[in-house]
Amino acid sequence: MTIDQLRIFLAVVQHLHFTRAAEALYITQPAVSASIQSLEEQYGIKLFHRIGRRIEITEAGKLLQVSAQKILDQIALTERSLRELNNLQQGELKLGASQTIGNYWLPQLISQFKREYPGIQVNCTLGNTEVISVGTTTGVFDLGLVEGEVKPSDLACLEQRVIGNDRLQIVVGCSHPWFERTAVSLKELSTTNWIMREPGSGTRQRFEQALREWAIAPNELTVILEMSTGEMVKAAVESGVGAAAISELMIVKELQLDILRLIKVKDSAMPTQIVRPFFLLKHRERFQSLVSQAFAHLVTGYC
Repeated sequence: MTIDQLRIFLAVVQHLHFTRAAEALYITQPAVSASIQSLEEQYGIKLFHRIGRRIEITEAGKLLQVSAQKILDQIALTERSLRELNNLQQGELKLGASQTIGNYWLPQLISQFKREYPGIQVNCTLGNTEVISVGTTTGVFDLGLVEGEVKPSDLACLEQRVIGNDRLQIVVGCSHPWFERTAVSLKELSTTNWIMREPGSGTRQRFEQALREWAIAPNELTVILEMSTGEMVKAAVESGVGAAAISELMIVKELQLDILRLIKVKDSAMPTQIVRPFFLLKHRERFQSLVSQAFAHLVTGYC
């Protein structure tokens, strides 16, 4: 069994079509057919059912798919490590970051990293906390940076370290009834409309946690909009349709221009600041390249 055979096999699995697999690999269709036939004859199994002009993967094929993907992933990691041995002069770093961190906190760190290691290619994908933690668990990302709570099922595979923090601030736009006020009571929170991030967002998780700490059930609030990014939430709040809890990193300019107004929660019996940590995630068992180790060292030293 050769590496090329495994690559051809996985291409056929992906496309479920010999010709399209051949086109993706820039080889001939007969070469693809011969490679699959050789594997099947060598081990006396069928990897695909031929049903008319289409194919379906067999149970044996599904077993080989899992093993083949692990083998090729390990080969890719080994190749990366060998390329990185020359004083980190080249290589690749795959980061996953939640929206607030990726848009407002991380860029200066990536810039600093690129100044120190200009030959390293940094690829950063943004998503909510749930997406990033799953991606770090499955190996899509070398490192994850999130501000939300990671599910226990993912955290069983991940190391989590605090690398910073920020605060959520309740804000309203200039046409909102609270705009001329500086504070509201806890009871008043349920008297206005709210704009929220989507489920799975770290911002939403932390705000709902704060509500429960204040003895307010999240479903007591009237949520009229759910948005997939903080920028969308901010734009909706600026239009005056409701209030929102937003990272203070996002609203510096808007507060200076008096487009948004901070609304404090007054309650002498309990703390009302909403502070949330930023976490660095890395897999407990997956290979950590020299590049990811260097970035992790930079980020943990930053806080």
